[in-house]
Amino acid sequence: MTRQPHDQFAKQYLTELLASLGTVEISKEVPGEVRQIDLYFAPSATPTAEPQTLGLLGRLASFPCLLEPFRNQPSQTEIRSCLLKLLQLQSEFQRQARRENRTLSETELPRLGILATSASSNLIETFGAKLELENWCRGVYFLAEALKTAVVAINQLPTVPETLWLRILGKGTTQQQAISELIALPKANLLRVNTLELIANWRINLQMRENLTDEDRELIMNLSPAYLQWREATLNEGIQQGVQQGIQQGVQQGIQQGVQQGIQQGSLQGQRLVIENLLQVRFGFRDESILQIVDALLALPPQEYTRLILQLSREDLLARFSGDRD
Repeated sequence: MTRQPHDQFAKQYLTELLASLGTVEISKEVPGEVRQIDLYFAPSATPTAEPQTLGLLGRLASFPCLLEPFRNQPSQTEIRSCLLKLLQLQSEFQRQARRENRTLSETELPRLGILATSASSNLIETFGAKLELENWCRGVYFLAEALKTAVVAINQLPTVPETLWLRILGKGTTQQQAISELIALPKANLLRVNTLELIANWRINLQMRENLTDEDRELIMNLSPAYLQWREATLNEGIQQGVQQGIQQGVQQGIQQGVQQGIQQGSLQGQRLVIENLLQVRFGFRDESILQIVDALLALPPQEYTRLILQLSREDLLARFSGDRD
């Protein structure tokens, strides 16, 4: 599987988590030969959330840093490319400081975090990376101090709450376990809510791909529990809205009848939210033409409208369901 679907999710996911702690830039360009940093993070002096809420990820992001996620074990060349981007960005920081006639301390220089789903002992040894178990958990390897670089082998991280937000970027059983822990968090947890939506979108995007590999299918299975939780929450949101509307109507019609009508309306409202979200994920926008076919899609069973949204083009959907309204 190519890196692209994982990269897209990882960037959105890390942006969602880190936005409350500082400034996030996606695909930041570095000087010289055109290169892009997957994600650059600069911590805020007054964050709106505590870094501790993100555990190990929050610790890694306590300094300006480049974060480079890899779906598979990175090669030596890929790690060297990440190091080159780091050194170029550090040089740019130093040039900017000289232009401003100030001295840049070592702590102000950006660092590099390579987030790898796995890293073999041979790969780690070729870069002379070491564990620092007195201060950091297993799975976090540091290159020589002056290089300001850590390689995080996600599959080696301990299964503890502190590592949850990084283990979600893992593979196989590592990711599967992390998603189970995510689902078990309190339903009011905002990080849980937002992460479930991102994972659900990732799964939907994967399902739309042609010629799925065995790895793609395994990933879809791993992401399915999160997708179902998101779908259930969306339906429940619609039901709650419908109940509130029913209670308001019940003032005139009788409370019991109003609530029953509200539950029925809410179920439809929940289905409507699911359809609108699927259309937005599928096509990246929601124009008036697309919104006008939601009612026609609502008349179908959930399995049927989900299949059609994922398989048909926008033009085919409009042609099929616009005709249903005539």
